[in-house]
Amino acid sequence: MNYLFTYPETIVDGDGIRYSIYLAGCRHACPGCHNPESWNPQAGYLLTEEVLDGMIREINANPLLDGITVSGGDPFYNPKELLWLVQTLKVRTGLNIWCYTGYTLEQLQASEELRAPLSYIDVLIDGPFVQHLADPRLTYRGSTNQRIIKLKKGIAAND
Repeated sequence: MNYLFTYPETIVDGDGIRYSIYLAGCRHACPGCHNPESWNPQAGYLLTEEVLDGMIREINANPLLDGITVSGGDPFYNPKELLWLVQTLKVRTGLNIWCYTGYTLEQLQASEELRAPLSYIDVLIDGPFVQHLADPRLTYRGSTNQRIIKLKKGIAAND
């Protein structure tokens, strides 16, 4: 799995101050995507255990962080690697994890492989970006079809 970049402190990728990791690879290719360079799974840098160890040291050294956000691309492009990533982040930082995906929650739940990472994700922003539904006034989303879903033990909590 490759990552494109990280933002050690951002307030646009979820509640509070977050450490954001942008992964490479996306099959959705949404027209109007704000990050089309993320579609190529070979873009960026290899996310090795050593690289992740460095990110975790940076995360744990920052007492201002409220959580971690995983975006892209689509993190579910590599679901097995995403599972490793979010599980490692959750265990070694204890912080809440937000994740952006072009899949809907229902699509993720329908596949055992895609469903597995959900148990380590606290908030899922789901659905593809739809250009004609774009609204710059939305909080943490690009288009009105996208949902902010709080997950509890892998099951969506109605909110």
